[in-house]
Amino acid sequence: MKQQYLEVGKITNVHGLMGEVRVQPWADSPDFLCRFKTLYVDETHWPIQVERARVHKNMVILKLKDITDVNGALALRNAILYIDRKDADLPEGSFFLADLMGMEVRDAKNGAVLGKIADVLTLPANNVYVVRGGEREWMIPAVPEFVAEVNIDEDYMRVNLMEGL
Repeated sequence: MKQQYLEVGKITNVHGLMGEVRVQPWADSPDFLCRFKTLYVDETHWPIQVERARVHKNMVILKLKDITDVNGALALRNAILYIDRKDADLPEGSFFLADLMGMEVRDAKNGAVLGKIADVLTLPANNVYVVRGGEREWMIPAVPEFVAEVNIDEDYMRVNLMEGL
């Protein structure tokens, strides 16, 4: 079952004196986080309205409703921010990394089940899927040469294994 709330970033500090917060976004682009009018704070998922959002360097600066000073902003430091999945409008063929966790991975050539995705490493060049099956572990780069198909609806991925992988 897909999670309703997805982690999108962490409040790292205050920004200025008017209650704005600096957020380290956990998305392909910091602009993604700027699209949302409502975010949800920590695992309780209490909603908070976004009055303004902008990108500053690789961070997102948020002005949140009812947070008007440094003390209010400091109270949110280290909070994890979430979005509601239904509020996200992803482009065709895009998916959330959270949807890959536990997904079955199959060899594209013969259909053999290799295992399940245990982790996704987000590296500068590209993501790497960590697949564990039995006593074996594969590290599969998330590039078209290796990933033949990702089927979110049926919860499987087909991959092209290369010699020595």
